[in-house]
Amino acid sequence: MTERIPSSGTSTATAAAGQDDRPPPPRLAYDWHTWKEIAHLLANLPVALLGFTYVVTALFTSLGLTITVIGFPLLAAALMGARLLGRLERARARALLGVRVDEPSRLPLRGSGGFLPQLWMLLKDPVGWRTVLYEFIRLPWGVLTFTITLTSLFVLWPVLPFVARGLANADRAMVRALLCPSDELERRIAELESDRGVVVDTAAADLRRIERDLHDGAQARLVNLAMGLGLAKEKVLEDPDAAAAMVEEAHGEVKLALQELRDLARGIHPAVLTDRGLDAALSAVSSRCTVPVKVTVDLPARPAAAIEGIAYFTVSELLQNVSKHSAAKSASVDVWRTKDRLLIQVWDDGRGGASLDGGTGMKGLAERLDAVDGLFVLESPEGGPTTVMAELPWRDRTDASGADRR
Repeated sequence: MTERIPSSGTSTATAAAGQDDRPPPPRLAYDWHTWKEIAHLLANLPVALLGFTYVVTALFTSLGLTITVIGFPLLAAALMGARLLGRLERARARALLGVRVDEPSRLPLRGSGGFLPQLWMLLKDPVGWRTVLYEFIRLPWGVLTFTITLTSLFVLWPVLPFVARGLANADRAMVRALLCPSDELERRIAELESDRGVVVDTAAADLRRIERDLHDGAQARLVNLAMGLGLAKEKVLEDPDAAAAMVEEAHGEVKLALQELRDLARGIHPAVLTDRGLDAALSAVSSRCTVPVKVTVDLPARPAAAIEGIAYFTVSELLQNVSKHSAAKSASVDVWRTKDRLLIQVWDDGRGGASLDGGTGMKGLAERLDAVDGLFVLESPEGGPTTVMAELPWRDRTDASGADRR
């Protein structure tokens, strides 16, 4: 089986939605799809009249006043109103035409830094201007569709389903072309908003894990250590031998607590990765795997620390899965750079059958990679072998001063 999580998931979903929202073929007998299309076409004229009147009045009034101070703020307000008209048109298209249209993302006015940047952001809003163009061309189209539909309803009623379908398809095309968040910036904003939630959830889960490990592990040992030293202090004069035994036991607790803290720190960010990079860090990880692993790292330089850390933990979790679930006899890890992408391949000759929903953490890895514009591809047929390909964006490493380290 092959499982793939693409980084550009929004565009793929939009294309699929464009195919799924097609109505059934028209028939001579009117069905509810046909009646909804007829209702949409008859409503085109009054709705187009309202939209055209608003656009002409608001836009030309504000443009005429641009020679004064208030003209540009009025134009910005007119474009905000056009956004609202676009939202209503999208809702009408969803209800009557079945067109699945995503809502454009809101303008980030709060973080734009003052009145003038906010005004400029509103004036160059592509969603508002596309809606203005949509409302301009809708008036003649609304007159045409209203006339044809009303006439056909009484004169050409046997073929009206086919006439309505043709006119409604033209409406669908206009909605998708002018009212969809179709440009790359809108798609990217929606994708990043979705990925941000994944990153926040992952960070919160990691923080809870660290807190739990500290509370249940090192903290509990340190509490026992304090109690043991307190008892040894009380017995040091009256029973030196017992006090010495308690101190020896406390010394063992200190060693165990230090080891747990080292393991916890290695889980947060291993020192070998910081000091020596991916080659040494992945070699250390592979040495702890129960399967012989061949590691090949071919990188011209070290990537950014965040990308390096994600690559390390991705390989580490995949090798843990190989140890626990694959029953493999050998495995390999290859890391290299191609243009602006960091590529990772983990292969094993185990029994296969891995999937993103198999409870092995594959889905979490795919979400983490997707959150940083990465890609995760899993190919694991029954009987093996299993091949995992991961891609990460390459970013050059910077030193403390922010200068590039090539």
